Amino acid sequence: METLLTGATGFVGRAVCARLLAADHSVTALVRNPNASLDERVQLIQNGDFTKGAAACFQQQRDIVIHCAARVHVMNDSATDPLAEFRRANVEGTLALASQAAQAGVKRFIFISSIKVNGEGTALGRPYTAFDEPAPQDPYGISKFEAEEGLKALAVETGMEVVIIRPVLVYGPGVKANFQSMMNWMNKGVPLPLGAIHNKRSLVALDNLVDLIMTCVDHPAAANQTFLVSDGEDLSTTELLKRTARALGKTPRLLPIPAGLLELGAAMLGKRAVAQRLCGSLQVDIRHTCETLGWQPPVSVDDALKKTADVFLAGR
Repeated sequence: METLLTGATGFVGRAVCARLLAADHSVTALVRNPNASLDERVQLIQNGDFTKGAAACFQQQRDIVIHCAARVHVMNDSATDPLAEFRRANVEGTLALASQAAQAGVKRFIFISSIKVNGEGTALGRPYTAFDEPAPQDPYGISKFEAEEGLKALAVETGMEVVIIRPVLVYGPGVKANFQSMMNWMNKGVPLPLGAIHNKRSLVALDNLVDLIMTCVDHPAAANQTFLVSDGEDLSTTELLKRTARALGKTPRLLPIPAGLLELGAAMLGKRAVAQRLCGSLQVDIRHTCETLGWQPPVSVDDALKKTADVFLAGR
């Protein structure tokens, strides 16, 4: 199968690329850097801007496009107009690529979106579903929602099948940012005031996300569907820290400070967003995904954390 992959040098894209090659796909990667370090079996096409020259990607027949590339959510964005920048990359770029794909006869376009299309958090025990009214709140989430809407319209107009996948926080070997910081804290035995957090948050292991993407490549029931994805087991912040510490072979040092006090202190310091991530809930219901595709997450939380921890420790 001829597959075009964007974002192939990223955290998710690299893993998708490896699985595609293992499944004997002929993979072409659309990359910014012509010297990108990828498997020699991957054909590289340089293109730093999907809004220009996307047609070059389709000079030969492609069966599938998997679009992982995006301007990602960042803390403390320095752009003068963040929404405009997100729209240029995530909406205009995505739709330019998809339009060229449709014109070239691509059968299916798989778009890696974000749970931020649903919103920023849920009430405990009331998870998001794929059928909820979208409520994006930040420029990144808004841009992903607008891209989704554009892709759906394009699917109706052209007949190209579109599959939308909205992951929650993705972790796995080589993960960076906050998850890497958390592992660093646990590994060093840093005392944290997070021993009495009773929220619930959905996460998704990289292996589980990639497995779902591969399922959506050719599953007939995936066409023109939106899927939420998680590990199928929701954890409190306290549980996540304890199980991450165990995966690292460490004993967690967690102080049982009530969540209300943490939230109050964070508000006084202007860190409400940090408190929301640590104390708030964000759950997803993946029954539609599982029932539609006959799919289950193949990797358990503990196995995924152990694999993640092993790579983290090897890099110390």
